[in-house]
Amino acid sequence: MITEENVQQFSKQCDNIFAQIRRDVIGQNEVVEGTIIAMIAGGNVLLEGVPGVGKTRLVRTLGRVFDLPFSRIQFTPDLMPADVTGTNIIVKDDAGNSSFSFQPGPIFSNIILADEINRATPKTQSALLEAMQEHTVTVMGVSRKMREPFFVLATQNPVEQDGTYPLPEAQMDRFMFKLLVPNPSLEELMVIVDMTQKTMAEVAEPACNGEQLLAMRATANQIPVAEDVMRYAMTLCSATHPDSECASEAAKKYVRLGASPRAGQSLISAAKVKALMKGRFNVAYSDLNELAYPVLRHRMKMNFEAIAERVSPDQVIKMIIAEVSKNFGVDGEMHAEVATPSAEKKKRKSGK
Repeated sequence: MITEENVQQFSKQCDNIFAQIRRDVIGQNEVVEGTIIAMIAGGNVLLEGVPGVGKTRLVRTLGRVFDLPFSRIQFTPDLMPADVTGTNIIVKDDAGNSSFSFQPGPIFSNIILADEINRATPKTQSALLEAMQEHTVTVMGVSRKMREPFFVLATQNPVEQDGTYPLPEAQMDRFMFKLLVPNPSLEELMVIVDMTQKTMAEVAEPACNGEQLLAMRATANQIPVAEDVMRYAMTLCSATHPDSECASEAAKKYVRLGASPRAGQSLISAAKVKALMKGRFNVAYSDLNELAYPVLRHRMKMNFEAIAERVSPDQVIKMIIAEVSKNFGVDGEMHAEVATPSAEKKKRKSGK
């Protein structure tokens, strides 16, 4: 049973984490918050942004702040699956007898930075599928469990397409969030340049270890979700399918393939963490509306009409939220109301 003390401790721990990250990462508050939410919820994150906006620096900082072993894999076209997972090698003992010994690859760590993940071939990208979902790696028929907690934080450049391979849908679906990393504002840019002129050193200190992170995840799992809120979340996901009974008009017009059931799991898990961050015991409709963008934007496949009209996934998600919110009698732009069964019944009685 979750208590007020658990909520306060959770919120304080998050404040400490954010404070340390901000010592090395200027701005990017939404990206930092989204990454922290995903890590506490146990999900992988895809960071998309142009070069130089701090994607790699953020992941390195997270490794120090969470005091977890960190491994960086630079994805290139010549990278092979064995370079990621490891392989069996022949070793000889003192008596001259030969035997196979497993040499683990860089994937055997807690935080994996998959830098420029879309530069590797599909064969190499597929080596991550098992680790990202089951947290195991199978080499030569032997499965090995990853150390917990385990995360894959990947980066990719959305502009440069030469020498890149689009990530397959199966791999995209294994990312809980896709976060868009914007360019810094003028004020943030001035602070960044001033800070790096003085020193390039990264000064963030540990604020949470692996055991504490797993405890925070267990606390978040205890957050209750009202039935109406659960239905709202699942309707948001189903509304992305153009052939679903809940299909939105936007999906019928612009979407070729909607989100998978993993989207629903990710949305609820992340919303529980976000509710605790805000010091609440319940998941709010506003949590779902805010998190729908990073959860759904990479799980929807746009059709030709969307491409021709230059309609982005985020624009479609905004239309879906507006339509589903209207059907549920919920304010699609709300940011504070807590969704509880009693509050929902009052809304229905009042006709709102």
